[in-house]
Amino acid sequence: MLPIHLLRQEKERVLSGLQKKNFKEPELVDKILAIDEHRRKIQAENDGLAAMVNSASKNIGQLMAQGKKEEAEMLKVTVAQHKEQSKELTSQLSELENSLQDMMVRLPNLPHSTVPKGSTPEENEVVRQGGKTPDLSAQKLAHWDLAAKYELIDFELGNKLTGSGFPVYIGKGAKLQRALISYFLDYNIAAGYKEYYPPYMVNEASAFGTGQLPDKEGQMYHAQIDGFFLIPTAEVPVTNIYRDEIIQEASLPIKMTAYSPCFRREAGSYGKDVRGLNRVHQFDKVEIVQLAHPDKSYEVLEGMVLHVEKLLQSLGLQYRILRLCGGDMSFASALTYDFEVYSAAQERWLEVSSVSNFETFQTNRMKIRFKDGSGKTQLAHSLNGSSLALPRIVACILENHQTLDGINIPESLQPYFGNKILN
Repeated sequence: MLPIHLLRQEKERVLSGLQKKNFKEPELVDKILAIDEHRRKIQAENDGLAAMVNSASKNIGQLMAQGKKEEAEMLKVTVAQHKEQSKELTSQLSELENSLQDMMVRLPNLPHSTVPKGSTPEENEVVRQGGKTPDLSAQKLAHWDLAAKYELIDFELGNKLTGSGFPVYIGKGAKLQRALISYFLDYNIAAGYKEYYPPYMVNEASAFGTGQLPDKEGQMYHAQIDGFFLIPTAEVPVTNIYRDEIIQEASLPIKMTAYSPCFRREAGSYGKDVRGLNRVHQFDKVEIVQLAHPDKSYEVLEGMVLHVEKLLQSLGLQYRILRLCGGDMSFASALTYDFEVYSAAQERWLEVSSVSNFETFQTNRMKIRFKDGSGKTQLAHSLNGSSLALPRIVACILENHQTLDGINIPESLQPYFGNKILN
């Protein structure tokens, strides 16, 4: 959530940032400022009443001590009137603060100055590319055909058990999933990330803290009786670990990693975009999260990008890194890098990771703070990234490493899978 003082002091910068993010309600800024000004006037009036009540209460005691009972009684009447006025003002303040909060949470984070302008994925900026396009035989198969050939994934069984978008991994397909999760976690832990095993459901406060609510409420599965939400990513419970806490500055950056299944109701449109593992409702992902000092968060972001890049290199996959344009960024992000892997069988790029800096947008909602050297309390910056999301990684490993004899397992993954080839 944006701090209100930013709207007061840098209104034009806010409006410019909202425009870059293609925000459809820029007039909301003026409405917020008008309510805020009204709220501050009432607060000042209420504070003045409180001061008068305190002063009059002291005078009443002095008058009673001096035997001036009649004057004291008259002053009591005035105090009672002031208290009644204050009660009304307090009620107005509560209503205004609720309105202000409802409006503030509708504003997205402002984009970093390096975010390119644009409104569609085609306007994202390619930062760099790596790896080589695999030279596949004329008999190349898409991953859904390979999954059927080697009995790795049963999409129809998932449809029977739950519905479309819930694949069932079988035999060596399940083993490949387990191998990737273990490898990704070990890779992150070796880089200094502490592993967590979080709940797969969170309460409303947690979903609000990371920006899923109210922005993405329709995309989450909601257990309505208990008021819990199935997590769309491990980012939600992991970042909330430090909600409402003050961190020691010396402990920054805090590095966390977690595996979890992820649940998302929105599953895309039609055709090849949703075929096989390209877009599903439930999938596995290993997440990395950092809480960083504001002065160092963009240095941390670049380090996280390099971390994910090396992980993709270790899998022998062709990839590219994109800096997202303003209109393609998430509600909460200030700067996002997307990683895409090239699917040689489908002949298209598939997103496998996003690495983002949220600056203080999430930590302001969650009140994650630290005390600096001067003793001043500041908001930390939060960052996260996929390291990695499995469905499209599995798809690209199957497709890009296929041979006529089976699927070659990347060397880095062989100790976890227990074999050099899947056949």
